[in-house]
This record gives sequence, C-alpha cells and structure tokens, in this order.
Amino acid sequence: MEFVTIIFLLLFVIFALVAMAVMQIRMAGIKIKDFWGFIQANQMLDKLYKFSKRCGIMSPQEQIIFLSEAEKVFDAYDKIPSIVWEEEYRKYSDVLDAYKNIRVARWSEENINKEK
Repeated sequence: MEFVTIIFLLLFVIFALVAMAVMQIRMAGIKIKDFWGFIQANQMLDKLYKFSKRCGIMSPQEQIIFLSEAEKVFDAYDKIPSIVWEEEYRKYSDVLDAYKNIRVARWSEENINKEK
C-alpha cells in the first residue's frame, strides 16, 4: 500500500512540474507547438552548424538540402523570442551566413547560365 502511495505521489509531482512548465511557456507568449518546433530546430541547428563548415565543397544536391533545412530552422527560431536562444546565436549566425553564401552562389550560377 505504501508503494502505491509513493507511485501516485511521484506521478502527481511529475504532472505538476509539467503543468508549471507549460504555464510558464504560455505566460511568455509562446505556443507549445512553436516551442516544441524550436526544440527540434535547435537539434537541427547543431547538425547544420557542422554542415555549414564545409559550405564551399557541398554538391548542388547537398546545397539544396541545406537550404531547405536551414529555412525550417529559421522559421522555428523566428517564432521564439531571441532571449530564449541567445546562447545559440553564434551557431545561428554561422548557419545564416552559409545560407546567404549558398543562395548568392546559386543565384549567380543561374544568371550566368541564362546569359549563355
């Protein structure tokens, strides 16, 4: 009987902690769905950051994949206040720079091909 009581007490504490976290997220003006997307985008940002270091040697297919994934990350980060992710700003900035470089390179290639 004591074991069951302890289990229910622990479940209540866990439920209360989750409810408090959800309330704090909502009080900050963030939707739970957006916050979950931010968590997933944060994981993707780490991968894109490593991938952006080899920006100059990406194949065209890798560039397209990088661009589409980076756009998803940027959209998720735009929905969250910057104070939440200020620790990740350097990575975000590096990925954004790589994104811009790839977009400019692809744009210039398209214009060269159109001129021919």
